[in-house]
Amino acid sequence: MIILNQRLAGENKRIVNSTLTLPFELRKKCRFRAVLDDGQEITLMLDRGKTLQEGDVLGSDCGLAIRVCAASEPLSMATTCDPLLLLRACYHLGNRHTQLQIGEHGLSYLRDHVLDEMIIHLGLDIKHETQPFQPELGAYHHG
Repeated sequence: MIILNQRLAGENKRIVNSTLTLPFELRKKCRFRAVLDDGQEITLMLDRGKTLQEGDVLGSDCGLAIRVCAASEPLSMATTCDPLLLLRACYHLGNRHTQLQIGEHGLSYLRDHVLDEMIIHLGLDIKHETQPFQPELGAYHHG
């Protein structure tokens, strides 16, 4: 079994041998078993504390390089043209420790009908889409 135990820095990236597509919840973990997109089984054994991001490259002692891809996930997309309303929505979702992907006119979070109702009540528009989720990592996240 392939053991991925290295995060390859930009200058050390080798030719990528395969890809590993993961949802956000797994990209937060540092030790687990998974299957590469080409069907090979791997074990991830990384240092704790860093969330895997789209495009990260992981390496093994045997010289393989695997690119991380963010899986498409069911998201709620909340939009508004009112910056104050967007700030209020971020405040209320943050108060519930909700992971958020924040854009200029809206935000995204993993689909949750209770949160959708709250956001609609605040006055934002909601639509549901399936796409990769890349939330903010937080003020105390380093790397």
